Amino acid sequence: MYYRKFNDYLKEKYGGRIQKIAIDAGFTCPNRDGSKASGGCTFCNNESFSPYAMTKQTVKDQIEKSMEFYKNKFKNTKGFLAYFQAFTNTYAPVEKLREVYDQAMSYPEIIGMSIGTRPDCVPEEVLDLIASYTIEKPEIWIEYGLQTAHYKTLKKINRAHGVSEFVDAVLRTKKRSSIKICVHVILGLPEEDYDDMMETAKLITALPIDGVKIHPLHIVKHTAMEKQYHIGEIKELDMKEYAKLAVDFLSYLPKDIIVHRITGEAAEDELVAPYWCSPKHKMEVLKAIEEEFQKRERLEKLSLRVV
Repeated sequence: MYYRKFNDYLKEKYGGRIQKIAIDAGFTCPNRDGSKASGGCTFCNNESFSPYAMTKQTVKDQIEKSMEFYKNKFKNTKGFLAYFQAFTNTYAPVEKLREVYDQAMSYPEIIGMSIGTRPDCVPEEVLDLIASYTIEKPEIWIEYGLQTAHYKTLKKINRAHGVSEFVDAVLRTKKRSSIKICVHVILGLPEEDYDDMMETAKLITALPIDGVKIHPLHIVKHTAMEKQYHIGEIKELDMKEYAKLAVDFLSYLPKDIIVHRITGEAAEDELVAPYWCSPKHKMEVLKAIEEEFQKRERLEKLSLRVV
């Protein structure tokens, strides 16, 4: 095993398959509603990666339909992890958040939750609320969207927060040691070079991070980046280039860090580029990354023999 996979971590801990259930609880983002910016991140079209984005189904309906579907599909399912995925899932008053989280945590089959959010949307009272769920269900994750450790890039992609907010959020979250932290990173953002991307890995290494999600930049329809791509302002990565970047990125991280994702994809009818970021090419991407690890392992063994 070249890196610690999230599915393997869950299987070892709970004795079988734990299935994530993606949930859209109806939140928005501060860079969409005008409180910090408008238009959202330039890469973001939530419908392209979140199955329930903009849904009219209740949280209860989403959970129950998903559990029924996965129980029929995977007979060895031991439990579920509620994944609040779409938009910013701590961006609401505490009582509203409590109501939503309580609904998910009320199901005995659900062993915990993963909350996707921004580092500038976790006031102390929200972190206290999230930590309170770890008493009965300790598999509680906050997934912070960092994307890059470079302020100029964050500004260009309209994140409307900086690196300092990310560092602050991580350190404050870890005062509640029961909460686990996963960081989202995008490799291949506009105008970032190799050293820029590895600097993001170094920042993560310097902080108390439990897991990462690494995605290649992929352009989806109905985004500001789609327009930039069509006028030649964005260069797409090729698959082998991404495999090398992903392996290099992981080489900086602690060996015990849990990799929740090492690639990302969008539905073919939403995807603009690169072509290999569609679900039908996912296994090819994973194979390319595996082959890159194997190649380096062979070279390392050969160099040891030469010495």
